[in-house]
Amino acid sequence: MEKFLFLGNIGVWEILLIALVVLLFFGGRKIPELMKGLGKGVKSFKEGMNEVEKELNAPVSEIKSSSAQTASDAKSSQKTEPESEKSSETAGK
Repeated sequence: MEKFLFLGNIGVWEILLIALVVLLFFGGRKIPELMKGLGKGVKSFKEGMNEVEKELNAPVSEIKSSSAQTASDAKSSQKTEPESEKSSETAGK
């Protein structure tokens, strides 16, 4: 039988045995949930890698302008939060 290069000396029969043990251990209903979680994790990792790659390839001036815009957005949201809290407190009284 064919050997998988990245797994060393593990052959097809060993992989089938491992799959059977996993099936017995987790059960048929848990495996799709585990694979769904694994897929979401891989997708999130790839998105993060793409974001890092875009940041590395972006010009420095673009990065500075986007970080300045993010900082100004954060300041404006901090100013509006106490006002909305005060109005909800006076409405409740």
